[in-house]
Amino acid sequence: MSLATLRVESLRCLQSAELAFSPRINVVSGPNGAGKTSLLEGIFLLGRGRSFRTRNNERLIRHGDALLRVVGRVERDPAARGHQLGVEVSRTEGTRARIDGAFAESLAELSQVFAVQVIDPEIHKLLEDGPQRRRRWLDWLVFHVEPGFVEHWLRYTRAIRQRNAALRQGAVAFEAWDPELVRHGEAITAARRRALERLIPRWHELGRELGTVELTLGYGQGWSQESSLAAALQDSRGRDQERQMTCAGPHRADVLLRVDGRAAREVLSRGQQKLAAVAMMLSQVELLQEEYGIVPTLLLDDPAAELDPVRLAAFLRRVQKLDCQLIVTAIQNNFSLLGEPDRLFHVERGRVGQL
Repeated sequence: MSLATLRVESLRCLQSAELAFSPRINVVSGPNGAGKTSLLEGIFLLGRGRSFRTRNNERLIRHGDALLRVVGRVERDPAARGHQLGVEVSRTEGTRARIDGAFAESLAELSQVFAVQVIDPEIHKLLEDGPQRRRRWLDWLVFHVEPGFVEHWLRYTRAIRQRNAALRQGAVAFEAWDPELVRHGEAITAARRRALERLIPRWHELGRELGTVELTLGYGQGWSQESSLAAALQDSRGRDQERQMTCAGPHRADVLLRVDGRAAREVLSRGQQKLAAVAMMLSQVELLQEEYGIVPTLLLDDPAAELDPVRLAAFLRRVQKLDCQLIVTAIQNNFSLLGEPDRLFHVERGRVGQL
């Protein structure tokens, strides 16, 4: 699926905009602060139900407005029926999504209809920040390659909320949720491991081409490797009551990147972290496309930032091999590093137009 049309209202500095994209190369140009990245946020919101720049969707709402709206149509090809997606973010009601006019039960459903990934100048935070960002990176892949994962993830999430609520209330029956956590938590963990194992060879190959430092990529499941989840929950009962939260389970998992046994973020420079993270993102897109027939839309926000000419050239060569929709931001409207754009847009002072 690629994004055919997009309409945004009250998104950061963008009061309103309507665009029709090519299924191949699209370039959005404009000066810094004009709204280029905000436009990519709107596209990402349509496929993920959240921004890639902030955890709080309300920060995306244009100053002085009460509601932002993003509506888009995704298509496999112009002759196919496609799907219409819509996401609204309200200061009073939070985030709601529609798929073909019907409200989605979960924002995760958006990813199943519109696969979108982003590489932006802050991508090094995938290594630098805490585990949550890396879990999201892995789960986006697992959503697409492991049938049933979404259901296990949704039921585990509901159960962990109920168990934590019981712990905060001091209820002695909080352990009643343990069988549900074990059933779905172990399924989540197994699915994540399988997806990561399929990804690792491609990630290593990409890393070599981009010239990254030799890294190992592993999975920390969120509790002791020598213990079952049921035993881990039992063992952490006292700690859970003290902290009023569940301390063991796949919600505590992490993707472990190491250099000679040390955490990569402690060893690598920001440029090296960016290269490793780029390899992580591209390996996902390539795996989905080549082995599962899923063709994501790839957003590239200022792709030349912080990459030297040699590594930038290697990165662009790899991107050019992808047979997917690209939406790229650049300061100049003559951006042609990926070839001649099929569609060219310009953003100036919160207004978007096609050139």
